[in-house]
Amino acid sequence: MTRLHPPPTVLDIAQRLESAGFEAWCVGGAVRDALLGETHLDWDLATSATPDEVRRVFGPRRTIPVGIDFGTVGVLDRIGTMHEVTTFRRDVKTDGRHAVVEFGVSLDDDLARRDFTINAIAYSPKREELRDPFGGQRDLEAKVVRAVGDPDARMREDRLRALRGIRFAARFGFTIDPATRRAMDASAPHLGRLSPERVKQELDKTFDQVCRPSAALTIWQQSGAFTSLIPPLADLSERALSVPDFTAQPGVERRPARRAIRYAALLASLGAGRAEAVLVGLRASKHEIRAVTELVAAWQSNGAVIGTAISDAGGPSEASVRRWVAGVSRLAVGPFMRLAAAMWSADRATNRPAPAPSAVRRLYRRMLATSLRDPIDLGGLAVDGDDLRRAGIPAGPGLGKILQSLLAAVIEDPARNTPDWLLREAARLHGDATPR
Repeated sequence: MTRLHPPPTVLDIAQRLESAGFEAWCVGGAVRDALLGETHLDWDLATSATPDEVRRVFGPRRTIPVGIDFGTVGVLDRIGTMHEVTTFRRDVKTDGRHAVVEFGVSLDDDLARRDFTINAIAYSPKREELRDPFGGQRDLEAKVVRAVGDPDARMREDRLRALRGIRFAARFGFTIDPATRRAMDASAPHLGRLSPERVKQELDKTFDQVCRPSAALTIWQQSGAFTSLIPPLADLSERALSVPDFTAQPGVERRPARRAIRYAALLASLGAGRAEAVLVGLRASKHEIRAVTELVAAWQSNGAVIGTAISDAGGPSEASVRRWVAGVSRLAVGPFMRLAAAMWSADRATNRPAPAPSAVRRLYRRMLATSLRDPIDLGGLAVDGDDLRRAGIPAGPGLGKILQSLLAAVIEDPARNTPDWLLREAARLHGDATPR
C-alpha cells in the first residue's frame, strides 16, 4: 500500500467526486504499475457517477466527452492533464470489437468485465483501500498474466485482449496462465475482426514498452496471430524476430524515431517492397512508411557489402566509406548504423558470421565524420546545374547525368571538388556524349 501514491491532481479529482456523493477509485494500469514499483503517468478513475453527473461535477470547461457511450469522460486536472473518468459498467453484449455497456452497477461488477487480474485492482484514495476481488496482487507476486474469470469469454468479448496479454507478459517478464494461453491461441483465427489501426497500436506499444520485443513477437507467431493479422511475418525465423531486441531500448524521448528502427529491424528480412506492403496494410502513416522502407532499402543495398568489407583485416577505404554514406544519405547514417548493428548482433547471437562490435563502432565514427565533412551529394559539389549551363552544356537529362558523374568522381577523390576541375571534366563528358 505504501507504493500507492496517486498524484495530488488525481487526488483532487477523486475528492471532488467523493464530495459530490459518488464513489471514486483509481483503476487500471496505474494501480498495477504502482504495485510493481514502476512509474505510470496516466492515472484513470472509475466512479459510481454517470457521465452526465461527472460533467456536472466538473463543468463543461474541464470535461471532454471522449467516450460517452462507453461511460468515459475526460476530466482536466488543475494543470491541464486529462484523466479518464469512467462510470462503473458491465457489458450487455459484444461482437469481439465493440461492447454495449450498462451503467448503475457496482465496482466489483466493473472489475469483473476487465481483461486480466493484474488490471482488475482498484484503489480508493479516500479509504486507502485496495479492492482486489480476482487475486490480481497474488498474480503480480507470482508474475502471471491470468484472465479474469472465464478466459474464453474474456477473449470473445474483445479480441484485442489476446495481444494485450502477450504484451503484458513480455513487458514484465511474466508467464501466461495455461488456460489463458489456450484461450489466446483459440482466439487467433478470429483476430481478423480487429481493425488494422488497433493492431498497429498494439505493435507500437510493444515496441515502445518492451525491452525484448521478440518475447511478444514469438508468441504472436506461435499462437497464429501473425497468420491471421500479418501473414508475411508468420514464417519469419527466430533470428529475424530477435533483431528488434538489439535496437535502441524503448523510452519516452524520441519514441517515434526508435520505433521506426524497430519496425525496420523486424521487417528487414522481407525486403523494402514487402515491408512497405505490411506497413500500408497496418495503416501506418506515410512518414513512418517512408522512414522504415528507406532504412530497409538501404540495408538491402549496402548491408552485405559493408559487413564483408569491415570484417577484412585492412578495413574499408575512405572512398568506400564515402560511397556508403552517399548511398545511405548523410541524414540517415545514425538510424542505418543502429539497424546494421542490430542485424549483425542477431547474426552473432545465432553463431553466424558478422563484423565484430569494435569494427562496427569504428565504421560508425568514420561514416559520421564523412557525413559532416565530405561532399557526398549534389549539394556538396563546387558547381551546380546553372554553372554547367553557363559553360555551354544544355539543360536536360544529359546535364543530370554529367552531374552524377561529377559526384561519383568527387566521392572517389574529394580533392577534385573545385570549380576548375569539375568544369573541365564536365566539358569533356559533354564532348564525349555529343554525336560527331
